[in-house]
Amino acid sequence: MSLEPLLRERSGGTCELCGSADNLSALHVGPDKPDDADHAILVCETCAAQISGEAPLDGAHWSCLNESAWSQVPAVQVSAWRLLKRQSGESWAQELLEMIYLEDETLEWAKAGQVSAGGEDAIVHKDTNGAVLSAGDTVTLIKDLKVKGANFTAKRGTAVRNISLVHDNATQIEGRVNDQRIVILTEFVKKA
Repeated sequence: MSLEPLLRERSGGTCELCGSADNLSALHVGPDKPDDADHAILVCETCAAQISGEAPLDGAHWSCLNESAWSQVPAVQVSAWRLLKRQSGESWAQELLEMIYLEDETLEWAKAGQVSAGGEDAIVHKDTNGAVLSAGDTVTLIKDLKVKGANFTAKRGTAVRNISLVHDNATQIEGRVNDQRIVILTEFVKKA
């Protein structure tokens, strides 16, 4: 049996990410894994275009990951993790990324396929000491910061856990201080 019929049988004839039944095709989940049903997913035209970069990521479309991220199929888990990682600047994506669990081998597979050149992935966030920041890191404020519009000052030494990166600006991160989500300049934080 060829690849696409196997995937259609596994998925029930729907996109394994969003559930659409229109214009389905097999998508290899690389890198460097054999092109078989264990290393491919069935996706709709919309998902395929956004995964490949032919179309921009549409956060509203990817709300479907709230369900597909919990799939028992490793190739679907890997694809969902990568998509969430690409959108980790969005609070909903970061929260879901923190909740899902991948086996060590599956997580390594997911990380191996991360695109590191071009586009939004080319922006690197660095703290005041030049350490590279990643989504989910904990940082410490190095000076008191008056938070505009919130009427409080974030004190020096405050730990900001589980940060999100602002994907279009390497000098900004987001995090929770005093139960409010705020934007913080990277020059005022150090990685914990």
